[in-house]
Amino acid sequence: MNRRHCAAAAITLVCTLTVLTAPTQAFAAPAPPPPTASPGAPKKSLEEVRKEIDALYLKAGAATDAYNLADEQTKKQSGEIVELAKAIVEGQAKIADLKSKAGAQAREQYRTGGLPPGAQLMLSDDPQMFMDGMNRVWQGQQAAKGVLGELTRTQADLEMYTKDASTNWKKLEANRIKQAKAKKQINAQIAAAKKLESQLEKEERARLLELEQEAEYRAQTAWLGSGALKEINREASERGKKAVAFATSQIGKPYVWGAEGPGSYDCSGLTSQAWAAAGRPIPRTSQEQWRQLTHIAIKDMRPGDLIIYHGDASHVGMYIGDGAIVHAPRPGRNVTLAGAGSMEILGVVRPDK
Repeated sequence: MNRRHCAAAAITLVCTLTVLTAPTQAFAAPAPPPPTASPGAPKKSLEEVRKEIDALYLKAGAATDAYNLADEQTKKQSGEIVELAKAIVEGQAKIADLKSKAGAQAREQYRTGGLPPGAQLMLSDDPQMFMDGMNRVWQGQQAAKGVLGELTRTQADLEMYTKDASTNWKKLEANRIKQAKAKKQINAQIAAAKKLESQLEKEERARLLELEQEAEYRAQTAWLGSGALKEINREASERGKKAVAFATSQIGKPYVWGAEGPGSYDCSGLTSQAWAAAGRPIPRTSQEQWRQLTHIAIKDMRPGDLIIYHGDASHVGMYIGDGAIVHAPRPGRNVTLAGAGSMEILGVVRPDK
């Protein structure tokens, strides 16, 4: 049995044992009311708490994607501004040089009484000198036109560079505002989720994890029961194998929003770095991966492909074969293996096509 079959079998076995060993009353087990709850407030079951926490982390995931996209755009615009600044400096130096050349021509014309040397030679009685003078006049005129033409073009370029730099500064500031807003939303959602978990007893937190695993197992079982995996038997490409090897080697490292390694990752940080390691740079965020990469039917999926989850494309995992993915789940969890159908699948994309 190869490594992928072992991994998939292990996932199935763990999920099955979780269900078999769970107390029968667990799905309705009520959580104690939080310390701030009023005496008449209704008690929530652990399942309700789990769904509420999941919803908070989903919102945090969407905000994380918005933050990562704004961060990526900010870096790009900062780089463009640096290049434009260099072009402006070079343009200013070029204009100064061209003005110097034009000034030299004007001074020479003034020094010779308004006639360039070639024109003076035209007044000579010597036919050869006359012809040489004609040629020099023509060359002088062309040189003057060339300097003035280049000066005009360089000034136009400089104006365009300055305008582009101003536009990029505005975009940069707009994206910084987006980053700050997204960061605030992320921290608020994560703090709310952690507060809910902190109000649970140790045993309840352990049971909460079991409920998460049971929900994933039910979703995976339903997905497999639909026959989705029957036609999925394709081999990974060479780059896909490298991407899978990188992603699986990160198992056990913590999820940290906005992180892209090497010590921690968020979901799209893991997939983008895995494919970068395979020699194929891809967009940084799950939403941009969904928007820009080639869409693939689930039945045509192969290891290395990326499965995009939820209606807003706020989560991504890498398919590793046999119905399993490797992914960075959420804050408080580590990079791990999971069933490919354990979450709501939006679609599949292939980076190397």
